[in-house]
Amino acid sequence: MPSQKKRPLMSRRNFLELAAAAALTLAGMAALVGTWSRPAHAQGTVVPTDQLMAEQALPDIVQGKADAPVTIVEYASMTCSHCAAFHAMTYPTLVSKYVDTGKVRFILREFPLDPLATAAFMLARCSGPQKRNAVVDLLFDHQKDWAFTDKPLEALSNLLKQTGMTQASFETCINDQSLYEKVTSERDQASQKFGIEATPMFFINGRKISGEISPDALDKLLDPLLKK
Repeated sequence: MPSQKKRPLMSRRNFLELAAAAALTLAGMAALVGTWSRPAHAQGTVVPTDQLMAEQALPDIVQGKADAPVTIVEYASMTCSHCAAFHAMTYPTLVSKYVDTGKVRFILREFPLDPLATAAFMLARCSGPQKRNAVVDLLFDHQKDWAFTDKPLEALSNLLKQTGMTQASFETCINDQSLYEKVTSERDQASQKFGIEATPMFFINGRKISGEISPDALDKLLDPLLKK
């Protein structure tokens, strides 16, 4: 499938129109992003920790202990069905078995594959650092209700009302050009530095793991690291 071209900054009208159009064409699509230069990092490549944990365009929202022996960084897109599947099937185990027990520090970073995913991440950020992960969970849990509908923005607005977000706050957020630039910058930098082309993409203590991870596969990846 051809890569999506990097788009210039867009007007409010174009942004909303593209977001709605993207929602109608995403089902079943394994999208790639960008045609700009990026390094070829193969599966299993280890990225140096200082590079992976360098300052991002958006501040990391960290789950788990700062001194946990394992750090997992996930790059996800809100409209990615495999990302939603990971968060439904494996993420609860990751949190209960590894994050809450102090074994893993987990960070989810924005890597939107389309304008609608960008809008969803923006809305999660606008909810504040304390609620951002909860909003991401809500959006993944109800992905089919907003990402693959005829009126995705209306569906997003109605869903976000459950979190206390007003329509006025919703409109202000999705038209925040500065936040839009930060979300897309985080994606672009990750693509350029780490060779990310699709989601979900994980870095486990810097080791690159592509694609959805099952609970059993997660155990096999983490157990050797936790026995050291």
